[in-house]
Amino acid sequence: MSRFFIDRPIFAWVISILIMFAGILSIINLPISQYPNIAPPSISISGNYPGASAKTVEDSVTQVIEQKMQGIDGLSYLSSNSDATGNVSITLSFENGTDPDIAQVQVQNKLQLALPLLPAEVQRSGLRVAKATRNFLLVVSFVSEDDSMNQYDLGDYVAANIADPLSRVKGVGDTQLFGAQYAMRIWLDPAKLVSYSLVPADVTSAIEAQNTQVSAGQLGASPSVSGQQLNATITAQSRLKNEEQFRNILLKTQANGATVYLRDVARVELGSESYSTIARFKGKPATGMAIKMATGANALETARLVKERVVELSPYFPAGMKAVYPYDTTPFVKLSIEEVVKTLIEAIILVFLVMLLFLQNFRATLIPTLAVPVVLLGTFGVLAAFGYSINTLTMFAMVLAIGLLVDDAIVVVENVERVMREDGLGPVEATRKSMSQITGALIGIALVLSAVFIPMAFFGGSAGVIYRQFSITIVSAMILSVIVALVLTPALCATLLKPIHSHEHEAKTGFFGWFNRHFDRGSKGYQGIVASLLKKPKRWLAFYVLILIGLVVLFVKLPTSFLPEEDQGFMYTLIQLPEGATQDRTLAVLKQVEHHFLETEKENIDTLFGVVGFSFAGRGQNVGITFIRFKDWSERTRDDQTVDAVAARSRIAFSKIRDGIVFPIVPPAVRELGNSSGFDIQLQDRGGLGHDALMTARNKLLGMAAESQIIGSARPNGQDDTPEYQLDIDAQKAAALGISLNDISSVLSTAWGGRYVNDFLDRGRVKRVYVQGDAHARMLPSDLERWFARSKTGEMVPFSAFTTAKWDFASPRLERYNGQSSVNIQGSPAPGYSSGDAMNAIEEMISKLPAGIGFEWTGVSEQERSTSGQAPILYAISLLVVFLCLAALYESWSIPFAVMLVVPLGIIGALIATQLRGLSNDVYFQVGLLTTIGLAAKNAILIVEFAKDLQEAGHELMDATLTAVRQRLRPILMTSLAFGLGVMPLVVSQGAGSGSQNAIGTGVLGGMVGATVLGLFFVPLFFVLIRARFSKSSPVMANASSASTAAGSSDKPVASDSETPS
Repeated sequence: MSRFFIDRPIFAWVISILIMFAGILSIINLPISQYPNIAPPSISISGNYPGASAKTVEDSVTQVIEQKMQGIDGLSYLSSNSDATGNVSITLSFENGTDPDIAQVQVQNKLQLALPLLPAEVQRSGLRVAKATRNFLLVVSFVSEDDSMNQYDLGDYVAANIADPLSRVKGVGDTQLFGAQYAMRIWLDPAKLVSYSLVPADVTSAIEAQNTQVSAGQLGASPSVSGQQLNATITAQSRLKNEEQFRNILLKTQANGATVYLRDVARVELGSESYSTIARFKGKPATGMAIKMATGANALETARLVKERVVELSPYFPAGMKAVYPYDTTPFVKLSIEEVVKTLIEAIILVFLVMLLFLQNFRATLIPTLAVPVVLLGTFGVLAAFGYSINTLTMFAMVLAIGLLVDDAIVVVENVERVMREDGLGPVEATRKSMSQITGALIGIALVLSAVFIPMAFFGGSAGVIYRQFSITIVSAMILSVIVALVLTPALCATLLKPIHSHEHEAKTGFFGWFNRHFDRGSKGYQGIVASLLKKPKRWLAFYVLILIGLVVLFVKLPTSFLPEEDQGFMYTLIQLPEGATQDRTLAVLKQVEHHFLETEKENIDTLFGVVGFSFAGRGQNVGITFIRFKDWSERTRDDQTVDAVAARSRIAFSKIRDGIVFPIVPPAVRELGNSSGFDIQLQDRGGLGHDALMTARNKLLGMAAESQIIGSARPNGQDDTPEYQLDIDAQKAAALGISLNDISSVLSTAWGGRYVNDFLDRGRVKRVYVQGDAHARMLPSDLERWFARSKTGEMVPFSAFTTAKWDFASPRLERYNGQSSVNIQGSPAPGYSSGDAMNAIEEMISKLPAGIGFEWTGVSEQERSTSGQAPILYAISLLVVFLCLAALYESWSIPFAVMLVVPLGIIGALIATQLRGLSNDVYFQVGLLTTIGLAAKNAILIVEFAKDLQEAGHELMDATLTAVRQRLRPILMTSLAFGLGVMPLVVSQGAGSGSQNAIGTGVLGGMVGATVLGLFFVPLFFVLIRARFSKSSPVMANASSASTAAGSSDKPVASDSETPS
């Protein structure tokens, strides 16, 4: 094939230009993201049961829905939580590859079966089914710069005019509003109700009757009488629109003709729909809206569309209102991609310099350099065909591919120059001869490298998604690289290179002359060492065994994790106060957190948005959260300015806060897999021991974790049991007094829990009407006595007549995992330990808990566990496939062993480099290890291929081996140095995304050094030993003096057109 393109160079250029053109078109249309869709698809169900306790919500709503979620395709696990504010949230996580649209339809269908079984209040409030990721993409905060609007004004405007348009933006899956729109609030006075013999149900019935839209029909509606000349719509009654109209609702007409209006028994005002949260931006009242991405959406595109929509709406904002972004995950995504692109450019420049150093000919150096854009652009075309995106994983694969793809072109150019120099041929003839010698090696290298990475594409789970990105990208680049090496590179060699005469093969003066003299001296020394090494193989085989033992020890000791942590430019804190703490106390702690970040850490912090009443650990008056955005990375260049450093200082500062606990949280690399880095576990009550036993086990586990040196921090991602005032209703007494249980429940749920009655019109928008007891009548236990139920005889009976009460404890937030009661515990390892170490320690502690308490890893920890189980299988399959490819290539079962035995030498280098740098055995390390396997095999192939051809051409084994070693030293060092310097920018990277770059670069560079330095000595040893043991046709030199003589031999390799079996 190469001969065809050597004679037709324009044809080769046309093919290359078409490949590049396809790549350019693909780059324009490829989406950009930090990671592909690593997290499994998830569907969430959310609803509300006003006034219900967490236990009531769990028993009457959560479990009912869970039990109907059976037979859903691809369902992996489901988790749920029910809280004391009446909220229920159920998340169903599916296997990777599940279509989220089909999953959502199946969930909705199953939910319809549960809907008739749910309480009427829940059905009336409605249930939402959304296909959204679990974490926030960004938070938009709205603040009044001139203080003309308070929090409730801001909340109403955002809910009425901004929330709906933003929720409809492409890519938005769900939204969380930290605030609420206006509602008509009817605050009942129990004393006035009693004076008129009224109960809350009378009020709600009157509102339902008088605040309604009546469809009264038409005048002259069809069928009409003959000759009808009039047709008009009749309006009889419409929804009320203002406070005054609600105050005038008629409740009762007494026997003496006196009338009772709503204003006589209640206070009516336009208030907020919910008072459960308080939001602040940099210390000022605000409201906020958190955006969650739809499953499968693109982060950068979604964030851009959201911001554009806010800009479109901003001209209509009230005077003084401004939108800001206190929490935004996308700048890190953009910058990390930019950093990898910069690394890519640096790698290309460094590779060019290495080639120039060895080839010492600008024309010769230009040929491999021209291969780079052709292969890289072609690879982008392949990514587009597979539906992938431009993300950090595919870009890392491109950086790794640069060193690999120029190798093929370097091998071609170097061999053509060698043939021209040694045989005195012209460029065209030399290229023809050279290609006949190395085509087999090029195809062999491509097969081996592809064989290393192809098995990665077939693994499942989140790690499988990562592996696939690398696999498809690198294999595509390898295949394109070989095509270019067989098509374009020979054509360029034949046309660009000038003839080289034997007397002008090397520069004698200047830098290149100095380099050549030292290289020749080193080359002769290397050949001498190899010759002496072949004299005493047993000594070196013993050294090899020691390397294998060291490899096993290092591998076992290497800590494990899923992905490296990153400084993403933001973090958040979770605020937890003691049980029963009020909103005011939580706000006071929030202000201390604000002061710490905005004053003490003002050098590093840009903005802070805080919310009281909401937290990832639950909702309630005693919880809060702050979203902290850091200044740009360019302004934070010192080690003490990283997110981790600020979080560490904050932990110390917050430990002095007496009224609550504040947890600074650094988000994980893949936020869709959880809210925090470290470990994430669900402790389950599998034995039906009950809530108290589960909480006791949790506290015991936290106590053991606090004493452990491996665990840095462990916290319950939930809330402790809080005081609960339990009301016991004596049904017999109530019946004797003529009061039904329904009447009692109606008074309680309306007066204390609040009841959504119906809707009204406010400035053209439909809003809700709520009836609830006034604040002064529901603050103390004694206030229960102020409320009355009405008997069948019309007598008003106080609650004290048929109820007793006592204090108890109950959880404000109940969790379930896979249908069993559970508690979530999150934490992080101590400095010097990995998340894998922490997980092993936690598992050991759980084994000491009472029988019946089980556990399941979830989120990022579940993915880490599955990944660590996959890795050994991945390595084994890759090695097996490499061996089979080599056996097929050489038509021999023995020669592949000479190549495969070199692989541990690369692996030991990768392990040592990773250990010295304090890194972990994560997904990036595993990819780097597979790359190392390919690199080690590639170098071995370059020697083995030539030695085998020489031996089959009649050379003795030792002579053939040493000649191959001499001839292949320069291309091996050149390709290895090119690859090593190509990944060097990854190793030394700092700033955004450096954690991932360091992780993959360090392992690969260490592996390359080990595979090259050790492989150059062990490959000839293994080849000679295996050929001497298994070959029946080739004579073996018996004495070392012949080997030493061969070291200086200048025999030329003879081309072998066929691979004969050994």
